Amino acid sequence: MVRWTFALALGLWLAVFATLRLFIIPPAPVSVLTIYMTLVTVAILLFVMANEARWQGFLAPPRAVFAGRVSRPVQVTVLAGLPILVGFVAHLRLTPTWDAPFEPRVVHPQPPSSFTIQGRRIELAALTNPLRSDPAALDQRIAEGKTIYYRNCFFCHGDALAGDGPFAQVFRPLPANFRDVGTISMLQESFVFWRVATGGPGLPKGATPWHSAMPVWQQFLAEEEIWKAILFIYAGSGSTPRTWEEGTADVNRH
Repeated sequence: MVRWTFALALGLWLAVFATLRLFIIPPAPVSVLTIYMTLVTVAILLFVMANEARWQGFLAPPRAVFAGRVSRPVQVTVLAGLPILVGFVAHLRLTPTWDAPFEPRVVHPQPPSSFTIQGRRIELAALTNPLRSDPAALDQRIAEGKTIYYRNCFFCHGDALAGDGPFAQVFRPLPANFRDVGTISMLQESFVFWRVATGGPGLPKGATPWHSAMPVWQQFLAEEEIWKAILFIYAGSGSTPRTWEEGTADVNRH
């Protein structure tokens, strides 16, 4: 096993790189990828160097190449390939890119104190979901909200409400994943109602980089339909709306 140390270490390094580069969506920025791969490289080297036999087995293939103890084609390929690889990496780092800059989401955008919906002004602080006032009808309204969701929201937010709908991959940033505990579980229903009703164009300028491709749904759905869709989103994702009391308690603690 020791004689294959170099090959195993190289294979592990390449496997980790391929996983981070190809299977992480959205793609990790180059700076983040570099940090992870540096940590992986250090970890592999520390593991190899912890055992003398393993370390000598790791050094054996490079020594054989540089000492000429391998076939000429292998030696030429390695010695010529190294500077070519370094030059290619340098070329990739220096070539201008047209990719959109990475825009992290750090906090939810600050909502306004009031907003307009279908011609009337609503105070956000006093807003609650009126459909929760009748518990006996709640299941029926959630079922109706499910229909509204699948007719309008499914295409971006997905069948499992995980932000992976059939149109999701064309958007940057990706549509919200409602199963993520950092999304609607952290928000009051009034906040979600404001976001859905006003869509991306309703975000304040201070919300950057919280760009959103979401339509202004109050132009397509009645106010009650939006509330029903919100009921289903919470129920379907297994989330519980945050209350104003929780928000007030957090402010007092800080």
